[in-house]
Amino acid sequence: MKAIVVTDQAAGTAGMRLVERPEPQASINDVIVRIHASGFVPTEMEWPSTWTDRAGRDKTPSIPGHELAGVVTALGYGTTGLSVGQRVFGLADWHRDGTLAEYVAIEARNLAPLPGDVDFTVGASLPISGLTAWQGLFQHGRLQSGQSVLAHGAAGAVGTMVTQLAREAGAYVVGTGRAGDREKALDFGAHEFVDLENDALEDVGDVDLVFDVIGGDVQKRSAALVKTGGTLVSIVGPAEARPAEGLAVDFVVEADRAELGEIVRRVRDGRLRTNIGDVSTLDDAVAALNPTERRKGKTVIRVRP
Repeated sequence: MKAIVVTDQAAGTAGMRLVERPEPQASINDVIVRIHASGFVPTEMEWPSTWTDRAGRDKTPSIPGHELAGVVTALGYGTTGLSVGQRVFGLADWHRDGTLAEYVAIEARNLAPLPGDVDFTVGASLPISGLTAWQGLFQHGRLQSGQSVLAHGAAGAVGTMVTQLAREAGAYVVGTGRAGDREKALDFGAHEFVDLENDALEDVGDVDLVFDVIGGDVQKRSAALVKTGGTLVSIVGPAEARPAEGLAVDFVVEADRAELGEIVRRVRDGRLRTNIGDVSTLDDAVAALNPTERRKGKTVIRVRP
């Protein structure tokens, strides 16, 4: 099969190569998925799991990518809940070979059914962004109707999901980003927008929940805005700053079939829009994943026409 591989952590995405690799075999409780589309997160090149296995041993050349949409072609021993020929989407295990390939072996529990009226490209754009937003807001942030959310990176793949889901839940959303992000953040549902380069973040006032995708000084300044009993949720590692009278939670997104179902249901209903930027073929993936300009949404690799 064709696959993108990486071998040099220092080179990052610039070291990607399109090669031929053996098709994967299904282990116990696995399925084999013929991939139609794959999502990619640039920070994968910084994750230890991209380069080593669970025991810390070098696993290169490794296949990056963890989001997929495709069709089940084979079942491993003991696999239940899915069937051959079924359309699926989901989130691959961090330590196993990923989804920038024509096939992947993946635990069945990491997948959810993809309805026939949802395009594979859309399905592949949802798992990390959608699950990160869902888990950060509702599982870790305990968001309730009537609360306020400060959503950093509100025009990005995760931020647009955070904004939409928070607003649907009845929250007041203040988005942040660069000046050029204002229109997009407001279009995806933010009630207000703060230009982090030119506006005073402190003018936002106190909020119930900060969803941090930036870290550093922005995180420290945001922590001071969290109300008593509120939460700062971070996806960029352990919080360097903690709210004086609230919680700081950092987490790594996890696959969840039920939550994937909730997310794709909202897409079908028109309550949730995806934020897809560039769509490229697998043959052109190396160039697409090494853009010369700032990304304007989720990059999706269309593995099959």
